[in-house]
Amino acid sequence: MILLTLLILSLIVSTAYTKNLRLSVKNAPRTDSSTAKPSLERDRKVSVIVPAYNEAENIRDCAIAILESTALCVDNLEVLIVDDRSTDDTLAIAQTLQQQLNDPRLKILAGQARPANEYWAGKNWACAEVVQLATGDFLLFIDADVRLKPGAIETAIATVETEKIDLLTCMPALVCDCFAEWLVQPLMFNHLAVCFDFTAVNDPTTDSAFAAGPFMLFRRSAYDKIGGHAAVASEIVEDVELARRIKRAGLKLALYAGSNLASVRMYRSWSALWEGWTKNLYLGANRSWGMMIYMAAIMFFLYPMPWLALGILLANGDFAEILAISNYQLAISNYQLPITLLTICLSAIVIWQHYNLRSLGAQISDCSTKYWWLGGLGGALVAAIAIGSAIKTETGWGWTWRGRALQINN
Repeated sequence: MILLTLLILSLIVSTAYTKNLRLSVKNAPRTDSSTAKPSLERDRKVSVIVPAYNEAENIRDCAIAILESTALCVDNLEVLIVDDRSTDDTLAIAQTLQQQLNDPRLKILAGQARPANEYWAGKNWACAEVVQLATGDFLLFIDADVRLKPGAIETAIATVETEKIDLLTCMPALVCDCFAEWLVQPLMFNHLAVCFDFTAVNDPTTDSAFAAGPFMLFRRSAYDKIGGHAAVASEIVEDVELARRIKRAGLKLALYAGSNLASVRMYRSWSALWEGWTKNLYLGANRSWGMMIYMAAIMFFLYPMPWLALGILLANGDFAEILAISNYQLAISNYQLPITLLTICLSAIVIWQHYNLRSLGAQISDCSTKYWWLGGLGGALVAAIAIGSAIKTETGWGWTWRGRALQINN
């Protein structure tokens, strides 16, 4: 009976979660490439800014994708790649590419040392440093692991202009390759879509704010008004804090589904996934232990629970007992067998919901349902990341980003 009760709770959670994700997908605004202007007015310019730290495997493809995605000329576009004092070959690769392409739109900058006695988290120093050199009326910040799609810049600018948006951010198409990515990333993206509902984020009357660091397009005037990255120098999750500041300033924040604008492959291994998500998740929830425990519980009941139930039945031999029954009346009169059958049915229903969730999320992330049937393992990993993020952030034990120690902003 305890197992059945837990499965009923699992079914309730999965039903509610699916409903919320379906609403989020339905309400996700999308940019329309057909309305994009082929070019900006001559006196308008966009600066694409790419902060890069140890991005040797990404920087070349990122830069080429930006330049090939648009027909904007040097009068309307500058691409500023700033190396944040990488310890790998990021800067050398970028400089070699600049020489090979000889494209006047592309500028490679070697970042300076961070100010002494000041704490600048993550990419904030690199962004603040390069913005001083940017000449664009619009500032598009993307990460080195992002690949812009054809027409992305023009489409985003047209949307900002048409909708009078001050910060346009989007959830790019999700690219997964290694096994760990397939287990974790689709579930994480779905959870973000549920927690940061598009309607609430885009409603200026709510406090809900979210921005995706891989793609943030600011009006320069709005960016300067909120103080830019310099104002969030010590924030680990600077993208969400910038979004909050946009709303507090009475400016317009817009979160879009952006699979037609860009794609992103955030992490390439389990160790990178663990380091990256434990860096961001707890702080993104405003350092709420309750939210992390709640998230872990949701992930447990939604994903591993139905598989655990089937495993327990198999271990107890209940499957064999059912298969051995040849007398229908015996099955009806036996108290345990109907409970077992109901448990199996409920488990199957919840497991099928895993496929539905992946299918729904794919409408935003453009990520296939590959390995959906391993959702039980993926949910357990996400739950562990949630708890691990809280522990690492509060204790500082192993709390790093690519080897750089992080500090809590109190």
